[in-house]
Amino acid sequence: MINTNPSIPDVLVIGRVCIDIYPEQFGVGLADISSFSKSIGGSATNVAVAAAQLGNSVRLVTRIGDDPFGEYARAELKRLGVDNTGITPVSGLKSVLTFCEVFPPDDFPLYIYREPTAPDMYLDEADLPLDEVERAPIFWATATGLSREPSRSAHHTAWNRRNRRSNTILDLDYRPMFWDDEHHAHTAVSEALDHVTVTVGNLEECRVAVGESDPDRAAEALLDRGVELAIVKMGPNGVMARTRSERIVSQPIPVDVVNGLGAGDAFGGALCHGLLRGMPLQMTLDMANAAGALVATRPQCSLAMPTLSDLMDFADQAATTRSGRG
Repeated sequence: MINTNPSIPDVLVIGRVCIDIYPEQFGVGLADISSFSKSIGGSATNVAVAAAQLGNSVRLVTRIGDDPFGEYARAELKRLGVDNTGITPVSGLKSVLTFCEVFPPDDFPLYIYREPTAPDMYLDEADLPLDEVERAPIFWATATGLSREPSRSAHHTAWNRRNRRSNTILDLDYRPMFWDDEHHAHTAVSEALDHVTVTVGNLEECRVAVGESDPDRAAEALLDRGVELAIVKMGPNGVMARTRSERIVSQPIPVDVVNGLGAGDAFGGALCHGLLRGMPLQMTLDMANAAGALVATRPQCSLAMPTLSDLMDFADQAATTRSGRG
C-alpha cells in the first residue's frame, strides 16, 4: 500500500505527548538520582517517531502545554521527522512530565504528572484534519485518548469519517491511572472496536477490551467484533497475529534489557512500516518484534527508535540466532 499522494501522510497518529525526564543512573530510586535526560515521549508520539525514523511520512495530531516544554515538543518532533503542524497549545495548561526509575530487566516505575488533566485530552473535532483521517493509508490511535472528553468524542468523529477503512489501528494501551476504573476503560474500548480494523495489545489490555486473557480466545473475540487483524503480545512467549485465515507467531528475541518502556511503541512504528509496504504478515510481525527488542536495549524511548538500516541489521542477526546458525 504505497502512498502516492504527497499531500497525505503515510501514517496519521492522534494521541498523547509528554516530556520524558529519564534518569541517567539506573538501579536507584528517584530520591537518589542526581541527573536526568530530556526527550519527548507518550505512546502515540513514540509510534509517530518510530514510523518516521523508518522513512515514512508521519503527522501527529495532539495538544501540548502552553509552556517551554510544549515548544520543545513541537521542535523535537520536527527534528525527528514528524509533521508537527497538527500540534497546538492549550492555554493555561502545562505540558505533561513523565519521570521513571530504571531497574532492568523488567521494573520501570512511571510517575506521570498530568494534573488536573493533560493537554492532549483537550483534542477536539476542530483539531482534526478530517481529509487526512479519511485518506491516510494508516490511521493510528490509542485507547488512552478515550479516557476523557472532548478527546473521546474527537476520536469517534475521526473514526466515523474514516468509515472503518483498512489499517485503522487501535493500540489498546491500558494504563489504569488514566481511567476512573477498569469498567470505564472496558466500555470505551468496546465501543471503539466497532470502528477499527487492527488492534494491538498485551494480555492485560486484551482482557480489559474483550474479557479474555488467553491469547487465542482474545484474538477470536476481537475478530468477532469485526477487527481484521488482531495482534496479541504474549510477553515471554512472543507475539501472535490472527486474521480470519492466518495465525502467525513471532518468537521472542533474547536481549539484555536496558529500558523496556519504548519497546511496544517501536513495535508499532515497524508494524506501520510493514503494513504500508504490504509485507507478508510473518515478515511484518518479525520486523516489529525485532524493533521492540532492539529499543529495549537502549536507555530512552523516542531517541532510541532505529533507522531502517539499523533495524534490518538487528532483525537479520535475530533470525540467524533463532535458526541456530549464530
